[in-house]
Amino acid sequence: MKKKILYVEDDPNLAFATKDNLEEYDYEVVHAKDGAEALKIFGKEHFDICVLDVMLPRMDGFSLAEKIRASDSQVPILFLTARSLQEDKIKGLKLGADDYITKPFSIEELKLRIDVFLRRSKSDQPAPVKSDPNKVGSYTFDFQKLTLAIDGSIQNLTFREAEVLKYLAERTDQVIRRDELLKAIWGDDDYFMGRSLDVFISRLRKYLSGDPDIRIDNVHGVGFRIRW
Repeated sequence: MKKKILYVEDDPNLAFATKDNLEEYDYEVVHAKDGAEALKIFGKEHFDICVLDVMLPRMDGFSLAEKIRASDSQVPILFLTARSLQEDKIKGLKLGADDYITKPFSIEELKLRIDVFLRRSKSDQPAPVKSDPNKVGSYTFDFQKLTLAIDGSIQNLTFREAEVLKYLAERTDQVIRRDELLKAIWGDDDYFMGRSLDVFISRLRKYLSGDPDIRIDNVHGVGFRIRW
């Protein structure tokens, strides 16, 4: 089956060209011209990934992402933004976005980013007969289901959150260099990706706070270490 993309862009010319090119790559693309329209569509249909412009009429991309994430913790969200301010990018990640591309962008770059998420999506993986969870301290971490569970409470994770936690948890008590972690998860280790990583580490610390023995340490000038 074709992978289905919710694409939200108010520039009609850019929207037409991008949708047309993505459909050439055999995606099913549903286009919405503003945030309010996109939210209505999202509530009625299933999507494998959401590609959102930030500057939108009626409801901006940040507000839209927040509402999408409130109802679906797992669908990947990719921002398209003309803004280059670091604060805007960090804001989007804090609201639950998984990645961003700065305009202008090439269709090839957009396709590559989409493909990365869809390959890692649980919708690409066969449903296991029996789940194979891992233990992170007192938590049960199920990477396939993107969940952390403790004492009957379940925290849903985004793809990026689960990837970062998995990478660290597989290397318990080891110091993981920032550049190693960035290249493994994001494929790059530039400054903005580094700030994105800090956001995800902060989220994971919050999610894991139910077990006081779990620590994600900053190793100054080197990277991170998880231990319990």
